[in-house]
Amino acid sequence: MAVWLRVGAGAGALRAGSWSRCYRGPGAGAGAEAGAEAAAASGVPAEQRRRWDLRAGVESVQRHWQLLRAEVAARIRGPGEQELRAESRVLWHFQGAPSLQGWAVSSDRDIGGRSSARLGVADNGSSALLSGRLNTEPPRDGLTRYSGYCTLRSSPPQGPFDLKRFYDLSNFNTLYLRIRGDGRPWMVNISSGMYFTHHKKDLYNYFMFTRGGPYWQDVKIPFSKFFLSSQGRVQDNQHPLWLDKVSTIGFTLGDKVNGPFQLEIDLIAVCNDRAHTEEFAYEKYKRNPEV
Repeated sequence: MAVWLRVGAGAGALRAGSWSRCYRGPGAGAGAEAGAEAAAASGVPAEQRRRWDLRAGVESVQRHWQLLRAEVAARIRGPGEQELRAESRVLWHFQGAPSLQGWAVSSDRDIGGRSSARLGVADNGSSALLSGRLNTEPPRDGLTRYSGYCTLRSSPPQGPFDLKRFYDLSNFNTLYLRIRGDGRPWMVNISSGMYFTHHKKDLYNYFMFTRGGPYWQDVKIPFSKFFLSSQGRVQDNQHPLWLDKVSTIGFTLGDKVNGPFQLEIDLIAVCNDRAHTEEFAYEKYKRNPEV
């Protein structure tokens, strides 16, 4: 039985099952909503509005089978001696526009804020340039109290048929970055695979202070220095990063300073610093210790 609700004179009737379509969260674009309403008003079902391309489907299946064959061959072959004894590994080396694929940019504009961020190629035609303008004015939605951030994050690796994969960095203990900033403090974020779904928003963070100026800056951050946070809150129960299940690496700016920013990235790598022997830099304790 359909339930109808009418509020005031002249208000439209809303069906009880359409609350999710009527609510528009903070930051939702009016253009996307208008496009969805126009498509729904056309009366064409969603299944018929999709474009089915047999050739694209066959090419996708072939590509996934090639990835599966390469993965199985790599497992059978195993790591070589040179790979086992390697002291460093380059994860990303930005060399033009094609190397920017697999990276996503987001900002507080997603929740109705006014910051802007974009990812492009720097003036040298090679390195990645994250630039934009930070605006700490919160959206006027009556709910959000703080705003002003932007984030650059790598896409999680995927295997054949979109299976979840991870970076195994257990042979290394240090993150190496070659960057050129504007003097602002950035936060380096690393996410790892978790056993439980309610941990999917956990991140390991470390503050990186850029010098600014025309010179490149080589930054070495031991993995033992990364601390655990969840939704921006530092956790009391700290534990080391799982280096064999690294999923994404990213950069976040939220220093509460209005104005333009830019971060140029040339290289992201990992290395094994034998002079660093620290296992974890922060105190680990049980919340309810045994007596």
